Amino acid sequence: MTKKRILAVLKHVLMILLCLAVVLPFYLVVINSFKTKGEAARMNLSLPTEWQFSNYTEVIRKGKLIQGFLNSLIYAGVSTLIGVISSAMASFVMSRRRTRVNSFLYYFVLCGLFFPVNYVTLSRVLGTFQLTNTKAGIIIVFTSAMIPFCVFTIRNFISSVPVELDEAAVLDGAGPLSLFFRVIMPMLKPVLFTCFILQFMGVWSDFLTPLYLSSKSKLFPMTMAVYQFFGKNTNYWNYIFADIVLTCIPVILVYLIGQKYIIGGLTSGAVKE
Repeated sequence: MTKKRILAVLKHVLMILLCLAVVLPFYLVVINSFKTKGEAARMNLSLPTEWQFSNYTEVIRKGKLIQGFLNSLIYAGVSTLIGVISSAMASFVMSRRRTRVNSFLYYFVLCGLFFPVNYVTLSRVLGTFQLTNTKAGIIIVFTSAMIPFCVFTIRNFISSVPVELDEAAVLDGAGPLSLFFRVIMPMLKPVLFTCFILQFMGVWSDFLTPLYLSSKSKLFPMTMAVYQFFGKNTNYWNYIFADIVLTCIPVILVYLIGQKYIIGGLTSGAVKE
């Protein structure tokens, strides 16, 4: 009994330490974003002597965050919406029609999960199609990068949906598009939300893709705006911390709104009846 209590205490202590390892960096960033330049440079966990809310207005004004926010919203919103819907349609066909061609395409798409992105080749391909330094080119890259994960996740979910629903809809006169959008797609809500949230957060937080594929400041998303702002204000840690907080807020809000769908979407279809 004593050993069990000791193990339970050790587990609780370990969990508390792990939680602190995650929470303390966030607390450090948030609390120092309200300090003066001198206080923020010390990077301690104490509360500010005087709360500097003006740090955020200065960052928005100097860091061009409004433009960066709109660019990130366009990149994340458009690419994720296109990627998730197109992946769902492709997954439906691959799941229902198990031909050799569809099986080959499915495993070919899955290769994207294992091979790294070659930005040199990617830049040349975009240059061939006159898409270098364009929002359309960046959106295409983000969309193509998320398709393997979305197809893998959604196809497994569709496999658990009874085929009898398709047959009943076809007997009622439903065509391919109406069958998918009116019958199948509403049932995919958990997994679609999961893919959308995870990919939206991934695109919003992506730094390397816009770094390699855009050289114009008007195309920079929030992550690049933070990087550029940091280069100009290396000594103003209060501004840098405020910039980081503003960058993280949209991702946190998206996750909080859709967190109930994530676990359900990832586990749905994992067990077949």
